[in-house]
Amino acid sequence: MPHLAQDGAPRRGLSFEFFPPKTPAAAAQLWRSVERLAPLSPSYVSVTYGAGGTTRDRTKAAIKTIRDRARLSVAGHLTCVDATREDTLGVARDYAAAGVRRIVALRGDAPKDTGHFTPHPQGFATAAELVAALTAQGFDVTVAAYPERHPEAKTDADDITALKTKVAAGARSALTQFFFDTELFLRFRDRVAAAGIDIPIQPGILPVEDFAKMVRFAAACGTSVPGWMHDAFARAKTEADAALLATAIASEQCDTLLSEGVEHLHFYTLNKPDLTYDVCRAIGFVPAQLSEAMGQGAA
Repeated sequence: MPHLAQDGAPRRGLSFEFFPPKTPAAAAQLWRSVERLAPLSPSYVSVTYGAGGTTRDRTKAAIKTIRDRARLSVAGHLTCVDATREDTLGVARDYAAAGVRRIVALRGDAPKDTGHFTPHPQGFATAAELVAALTAQGFDVTVAAYPERHPEAKTDADDITALKTKVAAGARSALTQFFFDTELFLRFRDRVAAAGIDIPIQPGILPVEDFAKMVRFAAACGTSVPGWMHDAFARAKTEADAALLATAIASEQCDTLLSEGVEHLHFYTLNKPDLTYDVCRAIGFVPAQLSEAMGQGAA
């Protein structure tokens, strides 16, 4: 069923990222998130994967639950950190056995106590190596991209070269790190096109649930937070004010991206669906039941 805008016209694609739960309460929250967002008919959802397989069983269980109960297309994440090639490809085979054919292939962050990434002696040294191995196994591979430069990249050109290497290895699409300055994404997209990279670049959107926590997270991953956002959230006196502000900021960002020709939006939900749902509704995505009712009324 195509995505429909409120005027009945076809709309672009959506996807949502979830993380595997650690506790029964977190598992219930994940399922509430899936139930809330599934009616928006995402093209796919993704489930993250901890370094060295630390969430391996929980990631597999979350994927199975989402596929079996929500009937959604699911992409499994996979990283190179602290794992042999055989262990990593074993996870990919587990995904395939569960019906997963799309993998988000990442080098992965260095363990917190090391400060830098060191490949496992028998592991994949780069995301491009992982992409090539997964592509050879027939997976549809998505990779990461960085509008504001990866923290370890010395220049913007280094980032483009890294993305180009992953595309040459077989990547078919890319998801970006979240960002708040839309112009940064648009300029990045221009550099990607100028480099001859023609895979879809799906912008990552983070509706802000907790501004202070987001600022700390952004600093760790190299995302800038504009001064006007600091000022705006400082003036939000209640949680309700902050939620309305977050919805407005993300909705305006998404509207601008769509008007600039973006065909797919990827939301980092943090397993908290309400802001993401509100943003999607604000930019014209209609839940499935309402879409069907609108279709019947027009018949």
